[in-house]
Order: sequence, then C-alpha cells, then structure tokens
Amino acid sequence: MQFGDNLPLHKLSAERLTALQRRAERDGITLEIGARGLTDEHLNRYVNLCCQFRARLLRFVIDAPDYEPTTDEVVTVLRKATPLLYRHGIVLGLANHDRLKASEFAGIVERVDSPNVGICLDSVNSMGAGEGLAEVVRSQRPYTVNLHVKDFGIERLPHLMGFQIDGRPAGQGLLNVPWLMAQIAPFGRCETAILEQWVVPEDDPSATIAKEAGSRSSRWMTSGSR
Repeated sequence: MQFGDNLPLHKLSAERLTALQRRAERDGITLEIGARGLTDEHLNRYVNLCCQFRARLLRFVIDAPDYEPTTDEVVTVLRKATPLLYRHGIVLGLANHDRLKASEFAGIVERVDSPNVGICLDSVNSMGAGEGLAEVVRSQRPYTVNLHVKDFGIERLPHLMGFQIDGRPAGQGLLNVPWLMAQIAPFGRCETAILEQWVVPEDDPSATIAKEAGSRSSRWMTSGSR
C-alpha cells in the first residue's frame, strides 16, 4: 500500500504514526511512502519515515506550493541524498508530474546515476505536459521503479471545442494494462505497481464515496468475468 502526498505522514502525531506502523505489521501490509516538495530537509524527513515503516520505496513529487526547482537544483538535492538512500536500502521514485517533460525527468535520473533513484511512472500525469502515453513510456521505462496504474477516458465535450480527460475503473478505460506492463518488465527495475483510482468527484462527498465503491465493485465484477 502506498501513501501518497495527499496524506502527508509527517503531519501525523507520533502516536498515530506508531498506531499505523503496528496495524501494518499486524496485518502483514507492506507500506510505501509518498511526499511532495523535494528539498534537502523534506527528503531527510521522509527517509526517516521510511526507516520507521521499513518502506523500501519513497515516491516524491518535486514541486510544492511556491516551490518549483530547476532540474539542476533537483539533481543537486538527489546527489546529496544518494548515500543516505543507499545506506538504508531505499529507492526514490520521482513522480512524472506535469510541469516537466518526460525527457527532463529522464535527464535528471541519468545525471544522478544511482540505482537508488528512478521514476514513479504515472500513466496519465504527463498528459498535462502535452505528452502522450506512448512517448512517455518510451522515455521513462528504463528508469521506472514504481508504476501507477491509472486508467482514463478521453471524451469530446458537447460543444465540440475540446476534450475532457478523466479517470475510469481499471480495465474500463483506454489504458492497455498488459501493454504497459510488457513495456516496463524487460528493464527489471520496477518492483511494485499501485492501482490508483482517479474518480471524478461529485458535488456531495457521500455521493463521491458511493461512486468510488461502485467503481470498485464494477472493476472486480469485470475482472472476475474474464
């Protein structure tokens, strides 16, 4: 199970962190951790959390509110952190968020040149940078250490002046999951894949929860019928 940056663990109390750790151990759940805002201080903070939870993967979104470092600055932060990552057996996966192009993410990983730094490949995020899935996968697959399987749909809007991209239950959208897995597998760096549901929210939170539950039921029913 992967905690994303939308639930920042560093903001939880020590008591809640301990309770979470014990619950994961009790139920045999392996945890991965995510964070946002790649600074020296924040990276060190999350390495410590990885050690606490015995998490081998740390997913990082580079940017944060009012913080958009250059690729040179990102490389500097990561190069300083690689000895620490290596010492604790942690692999850091940069999320391909939509400010940077896939080639820029690849360039960062190549310049850092460490087995402890790679890419967390999300199947949709780079569309926000104007890049299609095939070109993103082609660029990122040698460096992918974690995969976000996020299915999606693209529909022309009723006024015909544009398209809308939104999430779909896994297996019911445009994402060819077997193809994606086949593209990543030969490079041997990706150890885990996370199913990320990208549900379009309703106006009412309870309606959104019901929609999410319906998506899960539909997904498993579809999967079981194949």
